[in-house]
Amino acid sequence: MRLSTASVIVAAALSLGAPAFAQAQGAQPKAQAQTPSDQSTVIRSIQVVNIKDLEPEVRSKVENVAAQTSEDDLRSLRRSIDATPEAASALKAKGLSSSQVVAINITDGVLTLFAKIA
Repeated sequence: MRLSTASVIVAAALSLGAPAFAQAQGAQPKAQAQTPSDQSTVIRSIQVVNIKDLEPEVRSKVENVAAQTSEDDLRSLRRSIDATPEAASALKAKGLSSSQVVAINITDGVLTLFAKIA
């Protein structure tokens, strides 16, 4: 999977507990790295997280990132997700779509999609 760094919104430095994650199985895509010196990051799994399930401190961080993100950046991120079969499938498996994703995080080969579910 290739996600342009211009279209990636990263909720950085989030420490999340494993129970908050819903993991998609078998995804082994690649995503473009965050820095020019590291050309690619192997994504071993994709997790979809409802921000309502996060601890208040972490939820606040994700909501702050989302609030500071422009509509153009969100549209670009969502187009990238839709163009990435593994990410779109992980969302679909949870009954969600890219329109509900407000931020992502890539850490240690795990792509986390943070979704806002009404």
